[in-house]
Amino acid sequence: MALETEPKNSNATSAGDATTTTKTSGKAKENNNTAGSKKNQNPNQQNQNLVNGNGTAADGLAAKKKGKKNRNKSPPEPTAEHVGAALSNGHAEKPTAEEAGKAEVDPNANLEKPEGGAAPQAEAEGEDIDLDALHDVGITVNISSPGADLLCVQLSSMELVQEIHQLLMDREETCHRTCFSLQLDNVTLDNFAELKTIENLEQGSTIKVVEEPYTMREARIHVRHVRDLLKHLDPADAYNGIDCTSLTYLNTITQGDLLDKKKTRPDSVDCTPPEYVTPGVNEPPLLPLHPNVKNAKGPQALKVLTTSAWNPPPGPRKLHGDLMYLYVVTMEEKRFHISACSKGFYINQSTDDTFNPKPDNPSHLSHSLIDLLSHISPSFRRAFQTIQKRRTMRHAFERVATPYQVYQWASPTLEHTVDAIRAEDAFSSKLGYEEHIPGQTRDWNEELQTTRELPRKTLPERLLRERAIFKVHGDFVTAATRGAMAVIDGNVLAINPGEDSKMQMFIWNNIFFSLGFDVRDHYKELGGDAAAFVAPRYDLHGVRVYNAVDVEGLYTLGTVVIDYRGYRVTAQSIIPGILEREQEQSVVYGSIDFGKTVLSHPKYLELLRQAGKHLKILPHAVLNERDEPVELCSSVECKGIIGNDGRHYILDLLRTFPPDVNFLKLQDVQISKELVDMGFPIEHRHKLCCLRQELLEAFIEDRYVSFIRIAAVHLQQLNAKKQTEKAEEKPVPALEGAEAEAKTNGAEESESKEEKMEEKEEKSQPSTGDTKTAEAMVNAIREAQSNVATSNEVQAAEVVKRACAAVGSLKEKEFDFRFNPDVFSPGIRHVDGEEGTCSSLAKQKVLVQEAAEFLVLKQIPAFIKEHLAHSSPPIDGQSLTESLHSHGINVRYLGKVIKMLGQMPRMDYLYRIAILELIVRATKHIYYTYMQNTEPLHLSAAISHFLNCLLTNGPVNPAVSSEEAHKKRTNGGKHNKHKSSKGGKGQQQQQAVGNQNGSSSGSSNASSTSDWALVTPRSLWQQIRREAKAYWDWDLDCDSIESAVSKYGILRISLLRAFCLKVGIQVLLREYNFESKHKPTFGDDDIVNVFPVVKHISPRATDAYNFYTTGQAKIQQGMFKEGYELISEALNLLNNVFGAMHQENGSCLRMLARLSYLLGDAQDALAIQQRAVIMSERVNGIDHPSTILEYTHLSLYSFANGHVGMSLKLLYRARYLMVLICGEDHPEVALIDSNISLILHALGEYELSLRFIEHALKLNLKYFGNKAMHVAVSYHLMARTQSCMGDFRSALNNEKETYSIYKSQLGEKHEKTRDSAECLRLLTQQAVLLQRKMNDIYSSGKLTSDLPPIHITPPSMGSVLDMLNTINGILFVQISQKDIVKVRSEIEKHFKANSAESEVNDAIKSIVAAANNNGEAEEGASKDINDQAVTGSQLTNGESATTTEATSS
Repeated sequence: MALETEPKNSNATSAGDATTTTKTSGKAKENNNTAGSKKNQNPNQQNQNLVNGNGTAADGLAAKKKGKKNRNKSPPEPTAEHVGAALSNGHAEKPTAEEAGKAEVDPNANLEKPEGGAAPQAEAEGEDIDLDALHDVGITVNISSPGADLLCVQLSSMELVQEIHQLLMDREETCHRTCFSLQLDNVTLDNFAELKTIENLEQGSTIKVVEEPYTMREARIHVRHVRDLLKHLDPADAYNGIDCTSLTYLNTITQGDLLDKKKTRPDSVDCTPPEYVTPGVNEPPLLPLHPNVKNAKGPQALKVLTTSAWNPPPGPRKLHGDLMYLYVVTMEEKRFHISACSKGFYINQSTDDTFNPKPDNPSHLSHSLIDLLSHISPSFRRAFQTIQKRRTMRHAFERVATPYQVYQWASPTLEHTVDAIRAEDAFSSKLGYEEHIPGQTRDWNEELQTTRELPRKTLPERLLRERAIFKVHGDFVTAATRGAMAVIDGNVLAINPGEDSKMQMFIWNNIFFSLGFDVRDHYKELGGDAAAFVAPRYDLHGVRVYNAVDVEGLYTLGTVVIDYRGYRVTAQSIIPGILEREQEQSVVYGSIDFGKTVLSHPKYLELLRQAGKHLKILPHAVLNERDEPVELCSSVECKGIIGNDGRHYILDLLRTFPPDVNFLKLQDVQISKELVDMGFPIEHRHKLCCLRQELLEAFIEDRYVSFIRIAAVHLQQLNAKKQTEKAEEKPVPALEGAEAEAKTNGAEESESKEEKMEEKEEKSQPSTGDTKTAEAMVNAIREAQSNVATSNEVQAAEVVKRACAAVGSLKEKEFDFRFNPDVFSPGIRHVDGEEGTCSSLAKQKVLVQEAAEFLVLKQIPAFIKEHLAHSSPPIDGQSLTESLHSHGINVRYLGKVIKMLGQMPRMDYLYRIAILELIVRATKHIYYTYMQNTEPLHLSAAISHFLNCLLTNGPVNPAVSSEEAHKKRTNGGKHNKHKSSKGGKGQQQQQAVGNQNGSSSGSSNASSTSDWALVTPRSLWQQIRREAKAYWDWDLDCDSIESAVSKYGILRISLLRAFCLKVGIQVLLREYNFESKHKPTFGDDDIVNVFPVVKHISPRATDAYNFYTTGQAKIQQGMFKEGYELISEALNLLNNVFGAMHQENGSCLRMLARLSYLLGDAQDALAIQQRAVIMSERVNGIDHPSTILEYTHLSLYSFANGHVGMSLKLLYRARYLMVLICGEDHPEVALIDSNISLILHALGEYELSLRFIEHALKLNLKYFGNKAMHVAVSYHLMARTQSCMGDFRSALNNEKETYSIYKSQLGEKHEKTRDSAECLRLLTQQAVLLQRKMNDIYSSGKLTSDLPPIHITPPSMGSVLDMLNTINGILFVQISQKDIVKVRSEIEKHFKANSAESEVNDAIKSIVAAANNNGEAEEGASKDINDQAVTGSQLTNGESATTTEATSS
């Protein structure tokens, strides 16, 4: 939709820049193609695929960081880097001439070349990207509509005529029209034509709006539109989770638009923080979460607007042109019956009990219903104008629908109004937007597969394809969610109604629904219902990775997994023809009985082999029932079915990746002693545990680093022999350090990982110097290679062979790591190859075991080590889970992670978040079974009872509420009366007994319906403990919420939030007293709603992603301008694919705001960041961790723009949300508090300022230790505040601390140390002065006189801003090359005595990660403001997680 507030091409680069963008884009493309990625299947390209088929061998750390989260969507594209190609690949040892030519260009083409360098190549690749074709031209046209002024709009020539329709229906002056056509020179324009295809349309043409006659459909659309306009401001839809609406409070908090130039806001700043924001809050209140609930709705325009009960028009009236009748009650209490005819709307003479369709006297016919209503009701006219004003004042982002529904976990009481349209929507089986589509139900499968088949050769084609995929997928998720809720609510008839309810399957709206129970003992061997419950999630994971690989001709089903009311529902699109035949007949590949009978199919093998290259799946053979070997390229369970449409579908992808042996009890597997000591193997409740794709990639990359290192050493030894003959060869000395290193290291790869971790912490930004050494190194190896290759190929092959053996590669002569997913599956008979070859079973088993071992021994420590720097600390369970997943660690390892965190006081906050997450997940498991045994009649009572047991120790009396007992009696008529009342008493007695014994073993007399009433706080917490031990092998050391709060410092409100979000409960927005001793905390009115929790795949925008990463690479090198252009280009493409609202658009906006700020344009930064905040609130949720981050950034920019009070309010909001989610004890809170303190200091509120900075200092000391830069800065800020308060002695002491830290960390000469010394001198002077004056007073005995004034200069806004920038990790530094080299050598000395050796290690790593610095540097540029950060300082305050993983799922 065209938002006229910001025309589509607002961030399109102007024509002049377009050329540079075209070139860069060409380059981004070229990398893409060299990555042998799915976009071209050109055979020459294939031999570049470095090691494992998708070129990701060299994707190095960068892609690892970035691809982590999105990796499931497509292999991260490595940058133009074919360095080790010949080395790693046995068969590519003689590169083809053209390839060699390309490879020799310059390993860092992407980094060092001038922009234009890559463009010609891109064309050679056969894909000349013309971004102009994409941005096309903007044209300005005038639109004249009856009764309104001429409207001048700027449009893009790509847009459809229909978008002008949308635009007019959105504008204040024309929004009341829906039924009109657009005419140019009296020719009606086709709604679906692009503007550029229309003849005679040029700059300044005038398009006329012509009212068209209504049809029945148009009349209904019009009424619906009017109703939407009237309830536009009402947040009820957002709370009810309807129509992809969601909340945003930025405007409420800033009281209007930040960018308003009109100073409507008072200048005097009220900066006293509310109670719940000052340090020392223990339980934050809940109400401020939704500010302004009272007056959100806006004025009421009508009492009732509904379709009339006289519908449809009878025959005679139909022939007079009546379409439908409406019934209206105005605010003046007048009642009207309105007829709709083709000319418009008029009032008729019907009343509630007589039908008289004749026009009223005087009849007033108007084409628009709004005109008619304004005519008959003055209060409607006034209210409608107010609503319109407020509607158009809102930011455009507040009005657009989000891609997926966001649910709120707390909601105020909403007034329920009469709304016939809502009622009609609820009971019609249609989905709201299908009225606009001819042919009623949609064939989802056809739509999903056709969009995948769209062409993808050029950029515009790919954009079109990705947009279509995204659109259909979004609609499918919405439809599937609605269907799943209907299924659980009992609104859909099963296709096998005779069977047990757990076995039933459903079809609704062309979607197939099944429940997560073990039907017909299908999973009996694998863990029964537990396995059946997780299978859909693993299957979805498989669908995600196959979708990401995007092999042409291989199709997956649309899949959505929905958890609702304790049931898990899988929604799938339907393969054409599958319902007509038995499954046995349709499966042509794979096995339907876990490997007893196995089939294969040549076409499937070919398709799956292509996908397997990317997913590291090893083709393998198994024996079928006739003992014949059958070749497979996937796990045995994966089934191939050819649909009636001739497409090749694969389903049941739950075993796409290899099993996790740490959670399987296997006879023939010996796991290493270290793991046994840690308590492995742990028997899991199902046997479907798989390793994550991220883990396999990290594992392979780790092996690749060792492989390169070992090969380099061997090569160098060969070279040393040659050296005597060829004295003129110089590159070798670079390698000498490595030799010694690798000799000691042998084949062990343990060091490399640790070093990488060290590097991450030590080096803030791999400087260009780094790439230089890498280049030297690469050239050295290359030269060595070519020399060796020309003179003696046998030796080279030998080198590779030895390196392969050392790292455990599957193939003897080439680096090959792939996994057999069936290797430990019971009941499958494998064909064992000979020892030492690819097909040797023993070798495959070892590989899978080593990967699982790598997870525990390397990845978990790596995860913890990475978070030691606190550069982007997880804030809640969700961000913790994402971070674990990005390291390839499954959540079932959470117990082990917690054990390790428990030993590190500096990771206290993460320990607490992890425990909270574990409790929430354990409780979720219990809650689901609890809900399945609850009748719909008692849902609210049961849920409130459960929350009482979980969160309070007070009384819990789940006696069935009086109104329900009443219902039972009246329903049962006279006969039943006696029985039910007795039942009620029995249950209460039962409950009392249960409470005394503290046990929940129900005795037989209670009716089974109230099982839920037997749970007590004690029994629930015992269950949680058992669950924690059984599932995570972790001993939860608390038996009630009290002990959990005191032992682990968990906040109850955080637990409530996390739990409600996890299982989909919406509670009433009010203050809960968890300590209440007399009545239960939660009553059944406190449960407002239950929501589905929806899991689905997220389609990607590949081109945008490439632009984004290239842009990041530019920023890493300090080329902000270029980075800015590339990232705004990425945003443009994202808008093209996803529309205006999407998480990834949000990350782009944040990045752009950051860059604008760095480039000195604070105003622009503010405007962009404001959009980022609204976007995050709408798409992620109002209390999502990334929303908090956006708020803190916005406050910095608004301070820079002089909105001081504003920036404080934003910080208060951020701090409140932080404390609500995870409590005050968190490194991020320290940052927020430092910011608040600084701004309060600037406003002269010294006492308040001091409270915040003291809190920040306490946290910084705890998390960064007493020698850290953060701490020095906190001490300095305290000194500043205290000196302003006249407390010079304390100020002196604090500044001394600062000085000593700087001196020990940076040395005497550093300017910071010198500044601090200067500061000390001034403070001492002031203190001496003060003391003198005090002495004077004492000696002369005149205590009566006031103290003489001491010169305290309040800080200037500029100095405060500088300080703010420093704290937030933004330093505007222009660094020369010399400085970088200097800093680098310092760092080297710092972390390795033997600097030469470490240079070589770096170099070797740089081979792997050469051009891909982006991810790692992003990580490195932490909030630290020490000398190292000087290099990386231009970047972010440790936003790594959020920016690099912009594309997170």
